Amino acid sequence: MKGRAILALMALMCLAGCGGQTGQVGTAVPGAQTAIQNKGSDTMVNLALAWAEAYGQIRPEVQVAVTGGGSGTGIAALINGTVDMANASRPIKDEERADAEANGIEPVEHVVAADAIAIVVHPSNPVDGLTIPELAAIFSGAITNWQEVGGEDRPIVLLSRESNSGTHVFFLEEVVRQGRADDETLFSTDTLLMPSSEGISAEVRQNPNAIGYDGLGYVTDDQKVVAVAPAEGQPYVLPAIDTVKDGTYPIARDLYIYTIGEPQGAILAYLEWIMGTEGQAIVKELGFVPLQGAE
Repeated sequence: MKGRAILALMALMCLAGCGGQTGQVGTAVPGAQTAIQNKGSDTMVNLALAWAEAYGQIRPEVQVAVTGGGSGTGIAALINGTVDMANASRPIKDEERADAEANGIEPVEHVVAADAIAIVVHPSNPVDGLTIPELAAIFSGAITNWQEVGGEDRPIVLLSRESNSGTHVFFLEEVVRQGRADDETLFSTDTLLMPSSEGISAEVRQNPNAIGYDGLGYVTDDQKVVAVAPAEGQPYVLPAIDTVKDGTYPIARDLYIYTIGEPQGAILAYLEWIMGTEGQAIVKELGFVPLQGAE
């Protein structure tokens, strides 16, 4: 009897702790519950946590476990089959998709919200607007003094997310390289790589020379947001839900969840809720941009 009890306990521990390549309906856990493992984008982590908490109120039998780590980390976990859903603030790369397929996994993309990447500086900074070419020159190190873009004679302190961040990848490709596929420009070697959006916010608040970029949902009142123009002579536009939806703000992107194959069961129900009225209301509440027609 004692031996059977130990074996039963070990089986329960494995069931609760071993994810495996479920990917379709979530993992059954003791107590007639379903666990969904959700990992990835730090930009999306607060949004994902809010979704999970709200969904748990209406579907207490479904447990959604959310962790961050960056878009690359989430996609890597999906490739390995250790999560059900990967959050990403950038599209999956071709090489990541190839790695997944080599592992017998088909990543399926779901657009769940949109976002603006805001350019943030210290409130005392007199610079109100920058063009995409100016931002490219600043973050690549070609422009190193605020005086070169209409500010004071001060050195520019560059802040960026770490390279595993989807926001880092998007900003590198669309701003530093200005959307040119053949451009190999990199961030300046003087750039301070911050482990989180909160890290960028904290540094901007205390450093009058700093400039960083962050998802719109992470911008606080004690930072100054700089308007952005696609090029010299074109309108400067501030990031907002309306300017993302009408396409006038030039640094905007979709936010994604990737699943292993087409979702089914509990995962499908959760995704449909996220993309429905209640889930999209949370998107708007946290400062991100809801899907068209879902408000």
